Amino acid sequence: MSASERTGTIAALAVYFERRVLIVLLLGFSSGLPLALSGSTLAIWMTERGVSLENIGLYALVGLPYTLKFAWAPVIDAWRVPWLSRVFGRRRGWLLASQLTLMAAIVCLGMLDPLASPWLVALGALAVAFISATQDIVVDAFRVESLDDDRQAAGMACYVAAYRTAMLVSGAGVIALVALLERYGVGFDEVWSWGYAAMAVLVVVGIGAVLTAEEPQDTDEDENAHATPGNAIARFVNTALGAFSDFFAKPGVLATLAFVVLFKFCDAFAGVMTGPFVIDIGFDKAAYAAIVKGVGFAALMAGGFAGGIVARALPLPQALWTAGLLQIASNLMFALQAQVGVDHTVLTATIIIENFTGALGTVIFIGYLSGLCSNPAHTATQFALLTALSAIGRTVLSAGSGFVAEGSGWTSFFIISALIGIPALALLAYLHAKGYLPGVENTD
Repeated sequence: MSASERTGTIAALAVYFERRVLIVLLLGFSSGLPLALSGSTLAIWMTERGVSLENIGLYALVGLPYTLKFAWAPVIDAWRVPWLSRVFGRRRGWLLASQLTLMAAIVCLGMLDPLASPWLVALGALAVAFISATQDIVVDAFRVESLDDDRQAAGMACYVAAYRTAMLVSGAGVIALVALLERYGVGFDEVWSWGYAAMAVLVVVGIGAVLTAEEPQDTDEDENAHATPGNAIARFVNTALGAFSDFFAKPGVLATLAFVVLFKFCDAFAGVMTGPFVIDIGFDKAAYAAIVKGVGFAALMAGGFAGGIVARALPLPQALWTAGLLQIASNLMFALQAQVGVDHTVLTATIIIENFTGALGTVIFIGYLSGLCSNPAHTATQFALLTALSAIGRTVLSAGSGFVAEGSGWTSFFIISALIGIPALALLAYLHAKGYLPGVENTD
């Protein structure tokens, strides 16, 4: 390696240790922490408490705020938090407000009983999801405004890595902590409260990042817009109308939107039941934490890097076909697991394949969504809309997964979840043939 190449490599690595990039990394941890607490971890807790699979599946609906967060994002741009925004700045004020309320919501959720108070638990999980989605909105804005263009990629890489790490902590970490507390004699009715309280404490990682960060500098135009509510409202309306009219003018837009909703649906439909399935067929919490969350995390990270390689090596249509077929195949591995039963080797292979292919598909899919946002004037609004639509499979459409699992049995359930991926592939074939994919010539 020449001296210039070494210098370039050192410079490329040095950006990851810059203060603003490290702040984004810590905020990524704070953003990733709550997701499992109102999702997969809550599903394990409910399974252990004896909540029916039908009700566990319905709890996927508490993730709706992540789908609808674009609806109240303009509020965060238009208004300031009393006192906090005056002292810490507009973005940091909103960050602190969301983080402090998030800590309280997590503690309150952990104090409830899913079997005795299912509606209160649903309300508590919804509150956690809503506040978490609000924090995500502010973190995204803070990241974009804080980092220069040549730092954005490094910041996003750090954010995603920290986000995944936090999901591991609030998933496997909580379950391992609960198992440890039970081993030391903590009462069955108390262990989950302590687990959730520990996660609430970890939100201070994000609070510390906010307190040590610098507020992004507002332009004069931004200052005037925030000072006058009418200007903020008009800006939101004009931007929204422009973004929607621009997007819906694209050829094949209805088929495109259907594909966005359905592409990750088969993955999400099976994913809602992964935790309950592993526990229900006889694995203990220690195995769940070690294999599903521990080994699965490593496979997830490897799959993300592999997705980047595939996306660069193959044209977009071939990359999407690869991701779609692998997602279907990974669901069939769970059907095999249901037939084998409690076998740690098979479970390890199943989880590695599932997480690797899922992460690979996610990276390729995000690349596809980015390609759809071709107008720089509307990138943020259109990308928020597309990611919201893609989350419908994880929330609304997956809400009935528990009923299907209860009625069909685990083997049939995972076969059905694989078949659910076929409509997305049919749409992909149509979009490819008509030239409606980004970078593919339009045949109309």
